Amino acid sequence: MQKKQHLIPDDMVHIEISEPGGPEVLVPRRAPVPHPRPGEILIRVAAAGINRPDVLQRQGLYPMPPGVTPIPGLEIAGDVVAIGAGASGFSLGDSICALTEGGGYAEYCAVPATQALALPAGLDPVRAAAIPETYFTVWANVFQLGGIASGESILVHGGTSGIGSTAVALCREFGIRVLATDDGADKCKAAQAHGAERAIDFRTEDFADVVKEWSGGTGVNAVVDIVGGPYYERNIAALGKGGRLILIGFLGGEIAEKVNLLTIALKRLTITGSTMRSRSAAEKASIASDLKTRVWPALAAGRCIPNVHAVFPLERAADAHRLMESGSHVGKIVLRVGD
Repeated sequence: MQKKQHLIPDDMVHIEISEPGGPEVLVPRRAPVPHPRPGEILIRVAAAGINRPDVLQRQGLYPMPPGVTPIPGLEIAGDVVAIGAGASGFSLGDSICALTEGGGYAEYCAVPATQALALPAGLDPVRAAAIPETYFTVWANVFQLGGIASGESILVHGGTSGIGSTAVALCREFGIRVLATDDGADKCKAAQAHGAERAIDFRTEDFADVVKEWSGGTGVNAVVDIVGGPYYERNIAALGKGGRLILIGFLGGEIAEKVNLLTIALKRLTITGSTMRSRSAAEKASIASDLKTRVWPALAAGRCIPNVHAVFPLERAADAHRLMESGSHVGKIVLRVGD
């Protein structure tokens, strides 16, 4: 059956960052609907995920590169309504989720076709919108850069955060033993429900000591860190020989003290880190291809599904950011766009 062509309006509602500041600077505005450039597809957005980089952008700490829309929002789900010159792989009306270059907090968003994937079978747009940013990030850092493999072990900090819960679920899917840190008994239970073999309450336990006991003194093969500086020394202690420290976030600060370079050499450690925003279009396309081949079958089978903690209408983006900054959520926060 031929899909009905969508009538694209001249303008749309989007969320503007009126000035750097708190959640209150996120305000609904009207603006022209973007036109897809060569290689892009235009999406009528049904849902958009909230991510930590959005908060940093709102605070003025993570600006968009020159020439990129200032509208926040790094992941969306919705339907293809227009196709730019040279874009391939999709038809009008296709339901997709995508990693954006920004612009997700809006009724319409143009994205590179190579960063879009068909909606995973059985998933609604709200859950699908919670996938791209964290799945692209975890796959690139943990599996591509970190080279984690079946039979190895990994410590994931913030096991119920968006990044952490994704890392826990994907590592479990691919046969990796997972330990996770989190805040309090309830969040530790949630981390274990996602697939952590052992959850560590960082308020009452020293994760380096727990790892040492759990591993029989050998340490883990990798650590996924979203905290940064304050955890550096204990991360190094938790790693075994040939281990990898995978830096994804810096919630506790970007500066590490007491850096013992000799320990890195004696243990033959590798320290990696990257941001998604700085990656080339070709790199992002490669990650998308890997996800389609390796992860999409698991999603279609009902595994590795992201946990959506809360859903807000687009106009309440400020409330969604307040929830994220409270740290009380488990999993992802999503904006519902339109009807």
